Amino acid sequence: MPDITLFGFPHSSFVHIVQLVLAHKEVPYTFHDLEPDMGSPKHLALHPFDRVPILQHGDFVLYETSAIVTYLEELFPVPPLQPDTPQARARMNQWISAVNSYYYPYMIYHVGHERNVFPRLGIPSDEKVVAHALPKIEVGLQVAERQLSHGQGFLLGGEVSLADYYLLPSTYSFGRNREGQTMYPRFPVV
Repeated sequence: MPDITLFGFPHSSFVHIVQLVLAHKEVPYTFHDLEPDMGSPKHLALHPFDRVPILQHGDFVLYETSAIVTYLEELFPVPPLQPDTPQARARMNQWISAVNSYYYPYMIYHVGHERNVFPRLGIPSDEKVVAHALPKIEVGLQVAERQLSHGQGFLLGGEVSLADYYLLPSTYSFGRNREGQTMYPRFPVV
């Protein structure tokens, strides 16, 4: 039985990526909510940049989503989440980079935070931030729609990969906002 603890915030898209990988691989783990400890010495001892997720496996502690999922893929290679050719792995990494650079920042950081996080903290939404993000999200959805329209079910073909698990939390969360609910009917495959 693996001695794995995942530290994070329950609503973090990057924590959800790690949870999807752990679930796919059927790896048992314990989740520890760090939200009450954000910025504390306890949190900073695990992640010096005050972020999540953090994975602890026995005495080994690792932060940053890409490092964590790569570690899990190597530690638990079955079922695999990486394609077996260099070209397909490069395409997978291209999608992961795109999610980190174009999908997450606009869907989550710009729209999601403005619509969900800031209002709960009593901070009014900045409509200029949302308006700036929406055309960029539209482009991202066009790209994903084209890729997924090949009819194979996943970004890289007929099998789920890390690329899909990177994209899913951002697109799911964006769909909970009125902007996503308005935009998604134009992208039925996504």
